[in-house]
Amino acid sequence: MKTILRTLLLLAFIVWLGAEIFFPVVAGVTFSHISDTHAAGQVVGGLLRILHGMGLVCGVVLLALLALAPAWGVYKSRSVLAPMVFIVLMLALTSYSQFVIIPAMEHDRIAAGGAIDAVPVDNPYRVDFNRLHGRSTTVEGSILLLGIVTVVLIAGAETAAKQP
Repeated sequence: MKTILRTLLLLAFIVWLGAEIFFPVVAGVTFSHISDTHAAGQVVGGLLRILHGMGLVCGVVLLALLALAPAWGVYKSRSVLAPMVFIVLMLALTSYSQFVIIPAMEHDRIAAGGAIDAVPVDNPYRVDFNRLHGRSTTVEGSILLLGIVTVVLIAGAETAAKQP
């Protein structure tokens, strides 16, 4: 049972963090190969929604597995608290991006006429869109950083579990 729980825990982390790491690569390739920035933005926006959906599912799975781990003797109770807090923060940031930032960016894009690059750089919708894009990038980077810290904390929990 311990092996199954650890395997599921690692797989959930691999999927979420792997996607977080891979997403900027996909976004960069998309914008370099599709000359129409509006179309490229639509592709990247769709992928970001999928990434967030995966993150939300993986985060809930991680929380459930970490909550069960002490009862199954995989980790000590105290050693899973910090990772769980970081996962909750990751889930909060993912939800913020998915349900606040992306809809606001979509609103600005539509209000600007559909293609954000087609309006002047001083257009208020474009200015707000660019501000939100910067915030989105910061949020995604923060999720990745929190995820790496959480992996370190879980590795520490693994070490603590092996000590008498």
